[in-house]
Amino acid sequence: MNSDAVTKSIPQRALFHALGLTNEELERPIIGIVSSQNEIVPGHMNLDKIVDAVKMGVSMAGGTPIVFPAIAVCDGIAMGHQGMKYSLITRELIADSTEAMALAHAFDALVMVPNCDKNVPGLLMAAARLNIPTIFVSGGPMLAGLVDGQKTSFSSVSEASGAYRAGKITKEKLLEFENKVCPTCGSCSGMYTANSMNCLTEALGMGLKGNGTVPAVYSQRLQIAKHAGMQIMELLKKNIRPRDIMTEDAFRNALTVDMALGCSTNSMLHLPAIAHECGISIDLSIANEISDKTPNLCHLAPAGQTHMEDLNIAGGVYAVMNEISKLGLLRTDLITCTGKTVGENIADCPVLDTSVIRTVEDPYSKTGGIAVLKGNLAPDTCVVKRSAVGPEMLKHEGPARVFDCEEDAIEAITSGKITAGDVVVIRYEGPKGGPGMREMLNPTSAIMGSGLGGSVALITDGRFSGATRGAAIGHVSPEAAVGGNIALVEEGDIIKIDIMANTIDFVVSDEELNRRRANWQPRKPRITGGCLSRYAALVTSANRGAVLELK
Repeated sequence: MNSDAVTKSIPQRALFHALGLTNEELERPIIGIVSSQNEIVPGHMNLDKIVDAVKMGVSMAGGTPIVFPAIAVCDGIAMGHQGMKYSLITRELIADSTEAMALAHAFDALVMVPNCDKNVPGLLMAAARLNIPTIFVSGGPMLAGLVDGQKTSFSSVSEASGAYRAGKITKEKLLEFENKVCPTCGSCSGMYTANSMNCLTEALGMGLKGNGTVPAVYSQRLQIAKHAGMQIMELLKKNIRPRDIMTEDAFRNALTVDMALGCSTNSMLHLPAIAHECGISIDLSIANEISDKTPNLCHLAPAGQTHMEDLNIAGGVYAVMNEISKLGLLRTDLITCTGKTVGENIADCPVLDTSVIRTVEDPYSKTGGIAVLKGNLAPDTCVVKRSAVGPEMLKHEGPARVFDCEEDAIEAITSGKITAGDVVVIRYEGPKGGPGMREMLNPTSAIMGSGLGGSVALITDGRFSGATRGAAIGHVSPEAAVGGNIALVEEGDIIKIDIMANTIDFVVSDEELNRRRANWQPRKPRITGGCLSRYAALVTSANRGAVLELK
């Protein structure tokens, strides 16, 4: 076992005894439990209980559990100020620090306990990099809130803030949203990035049934954690490792499930990065190929009125997989962390509520929830959550309203300077230009709150929160800071977006484009130093790895 390097050596054993471990415990496999618990992230405040349940499961199955930490940022709290510049890079910090802890202490296997946005992909990247037996158990989603008899989630209060600034609702109504939309611990209750990645962990085969959907406050979540603790001992015994599970076909399965569920656009950043750690290259062009074949079966918030608790009751991720497998869209012979194949896992998991998970005969759309656009505005890639775009905005043409930071765009939107038909362009918010690739939830919420969601599009080289809806098009690559064409857009340029045709262009002659390119001057990042200077920009194009690299 890996741990023989430390448990069979007298000096190291002395230090283990200092931890209170007995000789009997040192004869067992040493199982690292990576705890993301903290007291600042609502989705992580309950993870101490999950960790305790995992420890019990490991001990019951004959292992010695030892806990060590991983950081996690709450994207909602980090939103709208310099904190958001630090969110995405935590993915790499989490992967790197987990790798360091696991190898320095010679763990035999790992149980990862994440929940929120960058924490899940960061730990999946670490699992792939380390390639020792590993299983995931998340903290689970929060329950939906309730305002005016309607279920609500975090995106509701973001849009309510926009509506208040636009004079559409009262201060009292805004405070009602503030106090009611996030009623429990857990990851925010819609199909945002955290829940998308927890569901895709299940689809990849790295988490047990219910990992993505069982609410944080349900006791079933503790049962899943105990079973995960027991199951890691089986994975260790059978030597089933992350790269045995996370194969190229498994990533295609995950992308297919992504399309059916209507996951966050951030999955298009994270899946290629996780695959890269497995030695697999995902070209985002395959997203459209998969989307063309995969019906969108779910419209969870913000795309619709259902929430994670509803998806769980309707059968969860396995029910979605079972439904789309009817079309032959999944490889069902792949091994998973259950020790069984995908096909065996989903065999007896029918859809229990077709108002939440539609059938393949009656989908929301015949194509998947995410589309990748290309054109002279985005020569590499540009990602849009198609399932969250109203039909009236699937094709849009209008004048560019250009801003070089999020704050200027929000001021223009809330002061009434943006009108129906406009295309808001927010640039220099990319990985290098921001730096840090901030989420643009506040500008999109301002658009929705101002009543312009059906008539104004937004394009950025930043990225979008899973809570974003409307014609919000992001991850434009190359970004402005490296001279991408989004840097060359000028006020009033006509921008043409056709989501169904997967195109995004601005009307400018080649001669004029070359003139603008010749006159373009690079801009210095607005923040330097610390983590942001040590980590270079995230590469958003999948064929370049989609990873952060040390300078």
